[in-house]
Formats: sequence, structure tokens, C-alpha cells
Amino acid sequence: MHWTYALGTRTVAGVIGYRAGEPGYRRVVLALFAAGLATFALLYSVQALLPEFAGTFHVTPAQSSWSLSLATIGLGVTLLVTGPLSERIGRTRLIHLSLSLSGLAGLACAAAPGWHALLVLRLLQGVTLAGLPAVATAYLREELHAETHARAAGLYIGGTALGGMAGRLITGGVAEALGWRWALAAVAAVGLACAAVVAALLPASRNFVARPTAVMTRRALTDPALLILYAIGACAMGAFVSVYNAIGFRLTSTPFALGAGAAGAVFLVYPLGTLSSALAGRLADRYGRRAVLPFGCALTAIGLLLTLPDRLPYVIGGLAVMTAGFFVVHGVASGWVPVRAHLGGVPAGQAASLYLVAYYAGSSVFGSLSGVAWTLGAWPAVVLLAAAFVALSSLLAAALRRIPALTPAPPPTATGPAATNGTLTSPPATPTRA
Repeated sequence: MHWTYALGTRTVAGVIGYRAGEPGYRRVVLALFAAGLATFALLYSVQALLPEFAGTFHVTPAQSSWSLSLATIGLGVTLLVTGPLSERIGRTRLIHLSLSLSGLAGLACAAAPGWHALLVLRLLQGVTLAGLPAVATAYLREELHAETHARAAGLYIGGTALGGMAGRLITGGVAEALGWRWALAAVAAVGLACAAVVAALLPASRNFVARPTAVMTRRALTDPALLILYAIGACAMGAFVSVYNAIGFRLTSTPFALGAGAAGAVFLVYPLGTLSSALAGRLADRYGRRAVLPFGCALTAIGLLLTLPDRLPYVIGGLAVMTAGFFVVHGVASGWVPVRAHLGGVPAGQAASLYLVAYYAGSSVFGSLSGVAWTLGAWPAVVLLAAAFVALSSLLAAALRRIPALTPAPPPTATGPAATNGTLTSPPATPTRA
């Protein structure tokens, strides 16, 4: 459906975004689900291999975690470029380029001749992975109808959750049978296959408008709600990565003493993140993001506490609850950022990139502390570290509720300028609050 109206001598035209149930909507959601799966399978593929890296290359748990932290650092820094760049050259071009190059970088990691070479290649892979996270939520906001934004963002985050699970499961199982090189090669093959799916399905942008971004950066860094959302992303991700960086060491040590494949199977709880993020999107559409976000923080905290006993069912159950809670927080916050940015006059791609810069800074800086915490105080110290980040996220979510919401200006009506100077057909998308 198209809308158009004239204001003075200026004509504004556009296409109302795809609605749920339409073929275009299904193509967008499936393509970005596959893209999220590929990106996060590649990014977190090494997490199940950290104990093997420590043994093979004779490095400490904290040092082995740099194989993940360097990738997230490369991704986070590059987002400062790819976000603003997407405002000029468009979203889909970056998505396709990112998926192809990151798959090839994954193959290079599998062939790394040594530890330091692997770290350099992981840093490079983080750079190539930055294209999709920089633009995904901005693309959804532009191309889908407003009433589906939170739901679609939840489904995209669900794809990232499934990707995180797939990457860890594949590498854990393949490494136990064939070694870490074949494990990384297998994940790279999955990434390239998903890139082909996205190339076939993802519709070209219909509502993207190129714009300069230099002046707009200040707004992205001064809106208090955006700043809080950035901080929530950093703290929530710091807690999440801290737990999953250390869980392999816990499960391969006494009293559990599991093999790499069995320890990697704990990542089967990840589909709960897919379900919880999708459900959180629906609840946010119905009850508002401000109501759903604190619930996700509370759920994450409960899950952390459940992992404390040295009993495998409690550990797995706690990880499942924590994972579901984290993806509620991340799904709501990441989908909220481009909507709030758009209503505040900030380029959505730029704001989404800044959110992810904070998100991956939390992964790199806070996540790397988990190795130190494990060395100093084993699992209780890791839980204490993660719980501190979750508590801070909860305080930030409470502060966010006190910041006034933004609403879009109403479209022109038949009695306004549009009726005098032009025509008005179907109005732009239904107004939302952010």
C-alpha cells in the first residue's frame, strides 16, 4: 500500500511497511532470522572451545576468552563505521557483504597456524560481522508496518539466539570427534549457507532514504532514554557472556567432569531465548516496552541463582531461565532503540549501532572478567559478577520508566495543507510510543 501527500511545493511519498501475514513480511522475517543465526553462530562458535584452547595452546582460562573478546571488540569498533555508513549506502548491501565475508573469515580461522594467528583472524572476523547487527533493527523499522516492529525485532533476536546455540553445539560436538579446526570449519559452512538463503529471500529496501549523519550523532548521544538503553545492553550482555564463558570450565571440571561434546550440549537451552524474545516482542506490542523490560531483568537474576548448587539439573535449569530472561531484555531493548531514535530525530541505523557498540563492549570487557572471577573464586565468583551486572540493568530499567515517552506527530488530514496543495491517500503507519 502506498501513501502520498503534498505539503506546499514538496511531495512526500512512501510505502507502508509489510504487515504480518503478507509474503513480504514473511520473507523479511525469514531472511533476517537466517542472517542472525549465521552471524551469532560465527561470533560465538569459539565459546564451547575455550577449555580446548586452554589445553591445546597452554593458555589460562582468562587468556582463552580473548578468542571471543577480540571478535566482539572488532565488531563493536566497526559498528561505529558501519552504522553511519548504512545511512548513506543502504541496509541490504551491508547485510549481504557482511554475511559473505564473515563466512570466509571463519574458514580462515579454521586454518590458523597458531594461537596468535587465531586471535588476529578472530579480530578480523569480528570486523566482517559488523554489517548485519548495525542495520538489522533499522531495516525492520523502515520496511515493516509499525504495529509489527517489536514482534519482528523479537523474531530477529530469536534467530540470533538460535545461532548462538548452533555455533556452540556444532563446535562442541565436532571438536570432540575431529578437533577444533574442523569445528570452526563446520560453523563457517553454516554461515555461508545462511548467506545464500538471505541473498535469495531478503527484499530490497523500499523506504530507505540516504541522509548525512555527521550532525545527528550528538542527538544519539544526548537522549537520556537512548543512553540508558545502551547501558542496559552493555550490562545485560556482560552478565550473559560472563556465565557462558565460564560454564565450559565448570562442566568439564569436578564434580561434573563432562567431555567437550556433553558440556556443549548445555547450549540446547538457547531455543528458550528464541521463544522468549519472540514472546517479549508480542508482549511489548500489547503492554509496552517499559513494562516488559524489568520482568526480563528479574527472570535473568532468578536463573543465575538457580545455577549455584553443584547439581547438573539445577545448573541446566538455571541457565535456561537466565537465557530466557536475557533475551527478553535484549530483544526489547534492541528493538526499542531504533523506534525511540526515529521519533527523536536520530538516524535509526546510527542509534542501533551505538546500542550494539555498548552491547559488545559489555561482552568484551565484562565478559573477559569471568576468566579472572573463575580463577579467583570458581563458580560463586562468576555468579556474583554476573548478578552485579543484572542488578545494574534493573536499576537502569527503573530509571527508564521515569523518562517521558515520545510519540510521532500526526499525519496531515484532509482539512490541512495536503487537502489544499495535493492529495492524501492511506496515512503513514500507526503511531507508536517509545
